[in-house]
Amino acid sequence: MDQIFEIDCERKTPKYIQIINSVTKSIKQGKLKKGDRILSINELSAAFYLSRDTVQKAYDLLEDRGIILPVRGKGFYINRTDVTGSYRVLLLFNKISNYKKLVYNSFVETLGKDAVVDIKIHHSSGKIFENLMDTYKNDYDYYVVMPHFYENADDAFKIIKKIPADKLILLDKELDDTNENCAAVYQDFKTDIITALESGKHLLIKYRKLVLVFPKITHYPNEIALGFKKFCIQHNFEYSVIPEIAQDTFVDAQEAYIIIEETDLVSLIKICRNKKLVIGEDVGIISYNDTPLKEILLDGITVVSTDHSQMGETAALLIMGNRREKIKNPFKLIIRESL
Repeated sequence: MDQIFEIDCERKTPKYIQIINSVTKSIKQGKLKKGDRILSINELSAAFYLSRDTVQKAYDLLEDRGIILPVRGKGFYINRTDVTGSYRVLLLFNKISNYKKLVYNSFVETLGKDAVVDIKIHHSSGKIFENLMDTYKNDYDYYVVMPHFYENADDAFKIIKKIPADKLILLDKELDDTNENCAAVYQDFKTDIITALESGKHLLIKYRKLVLVFPKITHYPNEIALGFKKFCIQHNFEYSVIPEIAQDTFVDAQEAYIIIEETDLVSLIKICRNKKLVIGEDVGIISYNDTPLKEILLDGITVVSTDHSQMGETAALLIMGNRREKIKNPFKLIIRESL
């Protein structure tokens, strides 16, 4: 009987999800039929060296879905076999980027190969989002929405309010007054930048001025700029906010730059090289979003970054566990030689 269970301790997928997937897969393959007994909690725990709490969590979720039925004094039995084992999910992202790909890949991997996951891009436009929801409003079990809207935002928020809370997951950004009962995996953009800069304050104090490069052409949450300004005011830093690093941007010693766009990062490094300004000594750099390249560039670029893979995984686990929680995604400052 334990052969129906495929539990791999090396996989990122939580073990309770692997138990659920093993049962539903065996039902679909005909290995388990209605009325068949499966291992008890103690038996499964002993067979795979799992904690009882892990097995209990999996069995509770299987029972909630009506897939298994506990019989007092006898054990657990298969209750229904009309199980697809899959979720139909529509991801509605504002744009595609390397970081969004990390979210997507982790989300799909955690849900498993039986899930159907489609992705559409609303380009931060409320009208495009409205058209997408009109087209696909009855086609999916879950709608995972990144609610970054900069055109016709009110239209988009009205549509989001109409999505049933048990089918909606907000991703990357939480909305204060929209579908309070829905799940969310979010960043707190204002608080995150303040907390990150405070953790690096001991290095920032050697610079005379802090500069946030906040693009106007590409939209980013305005809370980032608000948090940056609040930090500078609270700690008496001279500061400025500029839209880009151009070829003629004046860069001076004793300035530290917080960079969002990688094109601005490249431009700043070029200017520093031309002016023979030493990065990490004369000029400080903090870049948004970590990448393998930033780990080695200039012996390491200091970054502020959320865990994009964690965001995708957490969203998938909310679906698989039928949970309506609001979870703040991890965000931190990683200090390297550029500061």
